[in-house]
Amino acid sequence: MKIHVDEARGLFHLQSRGASYLLRIIEGYPAHLYWGPLLRHDAGLADVLELRARSSFSPTPDPSAPHLSLDALPQEYPQYGTSDFRQPAYQVQLADGSRITELRYAGYRILPGKPALTGLPAVYAETDEEALTLELLLADEYSGLKAALLYTVFADHSAITRSVRFEHAGKEPLRIEEAASVSVDLADSQYEALYLSGAWARERHVQRRPLAPGAMRLESRRGSSSHQFNPFLALLRPGTDEDRGAAYGFSLVYSGSFAAQAEVEQFGQTRVTLGINPFDFSWLLEPGESFQTPEAVLVYSGEGLGGMSRTYHRLYRTRLCRGVYRDKERPILVNNWEATYFDFDADKIEAIAREAGPLGIELFVLDDGWFGKRDSDNSSLGDWFEDSRKLPGGLADLAARVGKQGLKFGLWVEPEMISPDSELYRKHPDWCLHAAGRRRTEGRQQLILDLSRPEVCDYLYETLSAVFGSAPIQYVKWDMNRNMTEIASAAAAPERQKETAHRYMLGLYDLLERLTARFPDILFESCSGGGGRFDPGMLYYMPQTWTSDDTDAVERLAIQYGTSIVYPASSMGAHVSAVPNHQVDRLTSLAIRGDVAMSGNFGYELDLTRFTEVEKRLAAKQIAQYKEIRSLVQQGDMYRLQSPFEGRGDTAWMFVSADKSEAFVAYFRVLAEPNGAIRRLILRGLDPNRDYVIEAGAADGEALGREGTTATGESPAVGGDRLMQIGLVVSDLRGDYASCTYRLRAVTR
Repeated sequence: MKIHVDEARGLFHLQSRGASYLLRIIEGYPAHLYWGPLLRHDAGLADVLELRARSSFSPTPDPSAPHLSLDALPQEYPQYGTSDFRQPAYQVQLADGSRITELRYAGYRILPGKPALTGLPAVYAETDEEALTLELLLADEYSGLKAALLYTVFADHSAITRSVRFEHAGKEPLRIEEAASVSVDLADSQYEALYLSGAWARERHVQRRPLAPGAMRLESRRGSSSHQFNPFLALLRPGTDEDRGAAYGFSLVYSGSFAAQAEVEQFGQTRVTLGINPFDFSWLLEPGESFQTPEAVLVYSGEGLGGMSRTYHRLYRTRLCRGVYRDKERPILVNNWEATYFDFDADKIEAIAREAGPLGIELFVLDDGWFGKRDSDNSSLGDWFEDSRKLPGGLADLAARVGKQGLKFGLWVEPEMISPDSELYRKHPDWCLHAAGRRRTEGRQQLILDLSRPEVCDYLYETLSAVFGSAPIQYVKWDMNRNMTEIASAAAAPERQKETAHRYMLGLYDLLERLTARFPDILFESCSGGGGRFDPGMLYYMPQTWTSDDTDAVERLAIQYGTSIVYPASSMGAHVSAVPNHQVDRLTSLAIRGDVAMSGNFGYELDLTRFTEVEKRLAAKQIAQYKEIRSLVQQGDMYRLQSPFEGRGDTAWMFVSADKSEAFVAYFRVLAEPNGAIRRLILRGLDPNRDYVIEAGAADGEALGREGTTATGESPAVGGDRLMQIGLVVSDLRGDYASCTYRLRAVTR
């Protein structure tokens, strides 16, 4: 980790673990030179970029420098209107109505460690020795606008973070109309784009396609990061796979509307831009004020997609997530939602908890329906007080009853929403997002509270603090079940209405900062109809997210696999639910449902009082197995072995401890095949010079129709080299929707 500066040649060479990032100041413009495998530093790197004269259709800003055309110069933060016709990184409108600014180089600073970003979540460094930060200072003489391009490199991660801080030193207000967090101009277009798309209940499916001339754009206009696209884009060299090839990742630490674009221009360069979506956004910047963009996290890997993913996993798990649960094993829980929905009382909850304790479950989570007069999803959001009909003794009494069964107590809330049929709405009908005099569009019979207003956030802080302090609550599931419409605030001036969506996110982040600081021992889990806000911004406050409302084991293979492209298993909530599955009506065995859920933060979401004795025995074995492997799953390195997006949908992955002494392997066969080939699962990430004892999963195969696993009990020790070259036979499974798992332990020869 180092930042080399050659002031005479305007060269900046940023070195993180295993990667270099080069930029140079050319005629006052920060130009991008290189990003890729680590380079030795020397002054000759300044000559990497070749400039050449272009036609009159690529104008030159300086007639004395005909070789310099901004329309062809690879830039670090390109601007609108000064002869670059590609996607700008930022755009402003001045008080006179013009839109022309020209940010030119004005100096730099190098800071030890990584300063926090005001009001925004970001990757952090615990010590100054972990990171170095470059502030590249730019200024526009005409308007007084200044910008600091922030770059941080890390000693232990092949990552670079980028963001921008705008400062206004002029005399007249100006309006920021676009402010990307990062723009990178790559030298060619020989890339394939990989991204994550989907919809409610089928989030983060992997998509991959080659770039071509023109722009490929991914975005959310929904006021949240969304089910439809994740705020992430990777560019891969053709042929890059899980283990080999170059991968460049771009991930945005933000939970609101975003835009990611890869533009292949006329000369074959590729411009990647990522940040707040400029659609329906602007920010009035008064003299003396500043504006900070969200952070983008850039990861280079020369070891394929798997190497890129593991870099993101380690960085986000250890230097984005915070709090006591960052490095702590997460509890095994049971949630009553699919068991009872809104139809429960304290006795029913206690009955489920009574079944959970002997199985080894550690936490009971009370889901929707405990507050106001909430018998369906058409009322009471905002009325955060116990429903005495269902809980005559309140939350404290219920938590005590659950505690007597040996379980801790958790709670579901949806604080960002308000029901038109609620006491809060009747008292404050203007507290929701709305345009005066216009229809208020509902989703799930609810509106969205205006978190851009401090008084609304203060109300939520005081109300939720009272709820969280009323009982020994150890876990909170924070839900958000619709996207924004009529994005306007009754408290905002007309010229600031397009700030509302971003101010909402700033209000939410501030609220979460206050609540997590006041209740540091609560494990918070984010949710938005499942994975509608599964992004790095929320992980900063809540170290795990409900991965999807779709709990079907087969569907979850694709969802959890796609999620793992960026996010660690420790961030994924994964539960065993009832069959027929409530989302797709599929029948699957308890065995495969358990094996899939064990590849995340494990739990159950069904009525345990309906379990048969056979199911109870298997559930107890699953829970005991997960307790043995959860540190591997939650803190280990993940290797994806087979993709559900290829072939017949068979899927496999494994988790390996940092010292490679242990591993957990899971294989899932979706559809049976008659008289098929012998299939071997090639493992990864082991020590080729060590031997491993292999133990089959704990499920009772004969009792539940899961027969034919390739190992029963412990096996003779097998070399790590053999397992990574020859593999394990996994073709003996029977029936559709079958699975097997293995525990590996290194032994001395």
